[in-house]
Amino acid sequence: MSEYRFERRSGDEMLHMTLMNGQARVLLCETTELTQRCSDIHNATPLATAALGRLMAGTLMMSVQLKGEHEDVSVTVKGDGPIGTLVCVGEHGNVRACCDDPGLTLPLREDGKLNVGAAVGRTGRMSVVKDLGMREPYVGQCQLVSGEIAMDFANYFTASEQQPSLVALGVLTSGERVLKAGGLLIQPMPGCEESTIEQLELRSPMFADISRELAAAPKEELAEDWFRGMEPRLLERTPLRYRCTCSRERMERALLSMGSADLKEIIDDDRGAELGCHFCGSKYFFTTDELKALLASGRKTDVQDDRL
Repeated sequence: MSEYRFERRSGDEMLHMTLMNGQARVLLCETTELTQRCSDIHNATPLATAALGRLMAGTLMMSVQLKGEHEDVSVTVKGDGPIGTLVCVGEHGNVRACCDDPGLTLPLREDGKLNVGAAVGRTGRMSVVKDLGMREPYVGQCQLVSGEIAMDFANYFTASEQQPSLVALGVLTSGERVLKAGGLLIQPMPGCEESTIEQLELRSPMFADISRELAAAPKEELAEDWFRGMEPRLLERTPLRYRCTCSRERMERALLSMGSADLKEIIDDDRGAELGCHFCGSKYFFTTDELKALLASGRKTDVQDDRL
């Protein structure tokens, strides 16, 4: 069997590949199941599902390039459209996302596609925060160029990371069901020949509508067809899933971060407090007695810190 024939596997997964003996890097992912999971959690409309699905695929392609075990990347898209702010966090194949208005509906575009650009807006900013385990996180920003998200990711890579990139993102829906979702990232590496870049530009229309392509054939077959003659080599496969990291302990820290004055005000109301996770919808309730104990523990920690 040729080294350029890839084993077929189903499910959400990222393929890490190179072309032309390392002249270009390729990431190809299917994200159908995790996009459906996100849509179900937020009871999202097809329009919001498409926006969140594109954002998750793009963020995952950033996250799988992180090296450290506890590193993560957060991508925020804040445009002037009615869907409001979209936020996504990715870490080594795990992802979670939310938006201000998951119930948004808008008329379809003239070509019959979901109008993600109008939902997000074309004026605004994409912000990327990479927690690399250092004292200060890496922060990059760029202006939105389309609101369709794929072009905005490409603009971010080029403007903020000085890495020219071709990005394709897509979500294909039928009613409330996600039929296919995924993304593609192609980046020329140092020393990439001009002829290789020209070949990629010529082939770019083949994967422009990536969700429909994924619906027509397995991702491995698509990779073989798209990059035939360019020596595609599969380096690694990463499983992908929707996973939230919220916990009661994290909510306790959130309450403490409010400050003792605000926390004491909640305690004086004597109704307890309920905190919800924006990413998965989990609810965490704290009784008044639990809040008092939390306030006392926070004050004790402050005293200990002052003595250091």
